[in-house]
Amino acid sequence: MTETQTPTVVRQLSTPESTELASLASIFEDLQFVLKCCEELVARLARPTEDDVVSHALWSAALIAYVRCFSLDKKRYGLTEKDLAETGLKGEVVQWHSMLRELRDHLTSTTTNPRERFVIGAAQDAEGRAEGIAIVSSPLPPVEELAVRQTGRLALELSKVVDARMGEAQRAVFQSARGMSVQLLNALPEVRLDGTTD
Repeated sequence: MTETQTPTVVRQLSTPESTELASLASIFEDLQFVLKCCEELVARLARPTEDDVVSHALWSAALIAYVRCFSLDKKRYGLTEKDLAETGLKGEVVQWHSMLRELRDHLTSTTTNPRERFVIGAAQDAEGRAEGIAIVSSPLPPVEELAVRQTGRLALELSKVVDARMGEAQRAVFQSARGMSVQLLNALPEVRLDGTTD
């Protein structure tokens, strides 16, 4: 089928090959999302603002999406640390990857505030007696542009790896579909072009 042709009917496949392709497509989209977040962050860091909530949200979202690409479960064939070598990037790529995972864990902590540290103190009067309580906060350092650029570069190179695998997976899915009879294909759920099924 050429790019200009619109299929008459699309049927939902539930084969191991189609499951793998769906996982790869999901990971590719996550990596593109990380890249977009990093591009926006670089632009925002060039014109810093005080208490930049949007930059914090972008960095958090990028880290969550990045780490999700390495999640291995029954529904998703995630990337592994071995895949980092396929990027061709030089330097301590695995260490950077591990640090991004730790940062994600810090930013999604359910027990500590990832943006500020708080210390409680007793305020003393001139005689040294406690006269009140002081809540002192110290914001953690904001994300640095170099970290954002390195993360974006890693996401870009990983997306190239995933894109190549998607090409192979598409060929495998097509071969699997070509081996199905018309009756079997007709029995599968129809997929509307808006992504919903019957």
